[in-house]
Amino acid sequence: MRIRLELTGMKAIFTCLLYLVFFIPVTLADDELTAFSRLHNAGLIVLDAKGRTALADHADLPLIPASTTKLATAWMALTHWGEEYRFRTHFYLDESSKTLWIKGSGDPYLVSEELDAVARSLKQRGLKHVNAIGIDTSLFQPDLVLPGTGATDNPYDAVPSAVAANFNTIAIRKVGGQVLSAEALTPLTTYAVSIGDLIKSGELRINTGPNPHNAEKYFAELLSAFLQKHGLSVGSEIVFGLVPDLAVFYTHVNSKTLGEILRSMLKYSTNFIANQLILILSSENYKRPANAVDVQGYMEETLFKRFGWLNFSLVDGAGLSRTNRLSPQQLTDLLQAFRSWKHLLPEIEPGIYAKSGTLGGVSALAGYLANRGEWQPFAVIMNENVPYNLRNRIVQELYGRLSTNQLLPSQN
Repeated sequence: MRIRLELTGMKAIFTCLLYLVFFIPVTLADDELTAFSRLHNAGLIVLDAKGRTALADHADLPLIPASTTKLATAWMALTHWGEEYRFRTHFYLDESSKTLWIKGSGDPYLVSEELDAVARSLKQRGLKHVNAIGIDTSLFQPDLVLPGTGATDNPYDAVPSAVAANFNTIAIRKVGGQVLSAEALTPLTTYAVSIGDLIKSGELRINTGPNPHNAEKYFAELLSAFLQKHGLSVGSEIVFGLVPDLAVFYTHVNSKTLGEILRSMLKYSTNFIANQLILILSSENYKRPANAVDVQGYMEETLFKRFGWLNFSLVDGAGLSRTNRLSPQQLTDLLQAFRSWKHLLPEIEPGIYAKSGTLGGVSALAGYLANRGEWQPFAVIMNENVPYNLRNRIVQELYGRLSTNQLLPSQN
């Protein structure tokens, strides 16, 4: 695999510098770069603090980026809404039928603490009794599942939905045949019990299933349980449809800012949050229910307009699809634009702030090398079966070379 350094000057100088950087320092850690150089479907790049290429190896090769895609999703969300933005959900009360309507906003962070606050606020506004809970899911296309989503019950395969509780997952315990909630604050609902009946024993967190309608039903059940916890009388009926022409009864503003949500998403690589965000963004852009076609259109149009990229493809916000393609160079373009929000990335190794990406046969890492007050973007993508922590070891070696001035910046 040919290593390419972006250095100016005569060809002889180029060759000499290449030799000095890669062959003079012989250490055990050099084995990581040697292993990388033998790969046929991989690329890496490191920029200097001024955005010039310091080191590149097949940096323009389109590769499956896995969850480093979330950097693109985060950048689009931040440039559209801003770091201090808070998601809002509107509630309506039909006095004639005593139906409490919720218009789904796609808020990706309506966890139990938020629903508890909703119930408390509704009670404070004088609500005492509802016959039914109405759910308006028109923000998203019905039965929406984005490319790459698996059919397992793991939380990372949770499907998106216009209303969602706890990332469309349920934490349950089963002891002596009895199904219990595994979270102190989260009430046990009818749907949760039906899910729990499918397991033998133990404690686990699973998603609400492949049908978004089940997630929406679970949201309504959980809201009903919180309303009852606060002393309200709630009927068992759940209705789906469009909110009638009513005034807003209550608007819930999420306690978390977008920046806080993204920090969590980037640290834990939450697929559900990433896909919710990109669906909301596409719906706002095209002024119609979010759908898979619009997600791809929105992501690719937005990134092309900003960066002028060619030879790339993104079809989901989480990076689950194997049809996604980004090059290491494109990831560092993105990281250059992401500098204002670099504090949202987790420190995965001392001095290395990055987002990882993992699929079968895919290992990626992209972020910043923080050295002497300067933040140098880097990206490495390997679309081959490699040891899990090879990406970290490669970047640690690059960071070590940078710290000892062995990684020479370009002199453009």
